[in-house]
Amino acid sequence: MRRQAYLRLSMVLLMAVRAIGAQEQVSPPESFQIRVDVDLVVLQASVHDRKGGLVPDLREQDFQVFEDGVRQSIRLFRHEDVPVIVGLVIDHSSSMASKMPEVLAAARTFVRAGNPADRMFVINFNEKVSEGLPPGVPFSNRPDDLAQAIAGAPTAGQTALYDAVALAFVRLKNASKSPGIPEKQVLIVISDGGDNASSRSLAEVLKTAEEASVLVYTIGIFGQDDPDRNPAVLRRLARATGGEAFFPVHPAEAVSICESIAHDIRNQYALGYVSTNVTRPGAFRSVRVTAGKLQVRTRSGYIAASGPGGGGAP
Repeated sequence: MRRQAYLRLSMVLLMAVRAIGAQEQVSPPESFQIRVDVDLVVLQASVHDRKGGLVPDLREQDFQVFEDGVRQSIRLFRHEDVPVIVGLVIDHSSSMASKMPEVLAAARTFVRAGNPADRMFVINFNEKVSEGLPPGVPFSNRPDDLAQAIAGAPTAGQTALYDAVALAFVRLKNASKSPGIPEKQVLIVISDGGDNASSRSLAEVLKTAEEASVLVYTIGIFGQDDPDRNPAVLRRLARATGGEAFFPVHPAEAVSICESIAHDIRNQYALGYVSTNVTRPGAFRSVRVTAGKLQVRTRSGYIAASGPGGGGAP
């Protein structure tokens, strides 16, 4: 009897082991896989000390994020050098003719200081807007290619700044749908800030900036007697997106500025949260990020694109 009981127990254990092995080899059916889709509002934040130096060693608990004055729970925290997709938007109007050598040198400096996995494109503009790279070459990270893409456009005529920035936003939006393209998006706009030839308005461009998760850095190159200069426009574009506006005294300073921008991009904190705001879709939501007494620069807000609780991640 004991022998029969032992044999029955052995058979039961063997069948159990085989059943477990079979379960391990078979993938669970689709209906049992759990997917969670969460709309994160993702902010890129640069943090500086009182002397203006970047602060590289903060932790998640050092930050506080507020939307419309209400503190939000941080769900994403990242501080690492990640590849970016960058649009170089270059003014070729007649007022920029004497400044193009410095612009080319600045663009080369920025490319060399970037991440080797970055992807870049060029938008040139005077009264017309055109893409700088050859047809069939959507992106490059080679300094010579990008410099040639800028140098190949004529420098003459009026200024369609708003149309150029709008096209750059479209290029970034379309690129984000392609596999293997970096998620982090940046525009660098080099111009005097004036516009006298665009079909779009500044209000339209700012609205697009508030809907997109794109950092815009602007470099205003102009003389005090330049009738086309408009530094206020360049400041507004940068401030709305969490970028920064620069106004060199001499065009040659654009080289060191581009190096500084590249360093800033590679040393930012990514902070993500799911908004608790129930404001209707399409409404502007102000954003503020703090880190003790340190200076934190990020976008000023965004336009909600989805329903309550979704956050409308820009």
